[in-house]
Amino acid sequence: MLDKFDMTQEQNIFLAKRNIVDSIWRSSHIEGIDVTYPETQKLYDGGNVARLRLDEIQIINNLKHAWLYVLNSINAENNLNYLKSINSLIGSNLIDRAGQIRIYEVRISGTNYIPELPNEDEVTKKLKEFEKIECVTERAITIMCYLMRLQFFSDGNKRTAMLFANKIMIQNGKGIISVPVEEDETFGQELTRYYETNNMENLKQFIYDKCIDGIVVKNN
Repeated sequence: MLDKFDMTQEQNIFLAKRNIVDSIWRSSHIEGIDVTYPETQKLYDGGNVARLRLDEIQIINNLKHAWLYVLNSINAENNLNYLKSINSLIGSNLIDRAGQIRIYEVRISGTNYIPELPNEDEVTKKLKEFEKIECVTERAITIMCYLMRLQFFSDGNKRTAMLFANKIMIQNGKGIISVPVEEDETFGQELTRYYETNNMENLKQFIYDKCIDGIVVKNN
């Protein structure tokens, strides 16, 4: 893989802030929340959407806080403690033991794959190994896929993994990862296939082809 975009960190942060509601809207759809973009904007601005359940509103508000946290700490070290801090925000008032390692078995809807209980030392080792991937975009996507299948936390793993990957992307000026709403079904199919086979290559290629936004910076 090659990086699609080459922005400064400041340019990428500006882009992320400009598109933050869109990113939250897209992530909400991955979670099965039937919310519109204007409704997402209303919630982001502190309003209420009466037709949504309280837990759905909480998911969207938590995504807002987690995104703002990432953008305000973009140069923090990309380690397991930072990953935990993202999940703590993602899971606030929603997830049992938010921000802490999963200690019981979980099952994933739509697949027979049952992830093993995670080991903190092994995850730290894997994150350090992934740092050796030279292409930042491939590194971020690989880490994102690995964390989604690992199911390190009791819930919120897709949201946490994507935000962690976006921190790496934005930190290095390589764009933003988000799944277009019209690609939700295909993303789900590729993710399920990856869960079952432990082969992430097709999922990585799909994310690379369909799920990376950025701006082309012209050099004068």
